[in-house]
Amino acid sequence: MAGLKTIIALSFILAIGFLLVILSSALYKNYYPLLVVATYVVAPLPNWICGRASNPDDFMENSGSAIVDFGRFCTGFLVVMGIALPVLLAHVEIIRYSAMVMSIIGGLLIYATIISFKMFFQEEQDF
Repeated sequence: MAGLKTIIALSFILAIGFLLVILSSALYKNYYPLLVVATYVVAPLPNWICGRASNPDDFMENSGSAIVDFGRFCTGFLVVMGIALPVLLAHVEIIRYSAMVMSIIGGLLIYATIISFKMFFQEEQDF
């Protein structure tokens, strides 16, 4: 059972991640790395929307639903885009490589916080 210390630690790591993303933009006076924040907001939405389409009452069916798989695919695409976008921007020299590194590390911290939060606070279903 996760407690108050877990919430405080996760919020601290999340704040560091967002700080790195904001600093990657503000230190170099180039605000293109902030486009990555849009992927952090949009990435969980396809999985959440398509997860509502699954039938939780059908516990005998082992095969996945196509709509759930599509939602996972879209979520995976957006997560990869959140990491690849700073690399692309640095490759075409729109942002500096140090801003790319800060943005990627900040993004990984944010994604790790979201995954840890879901892992620690997931409710178990009883049949």
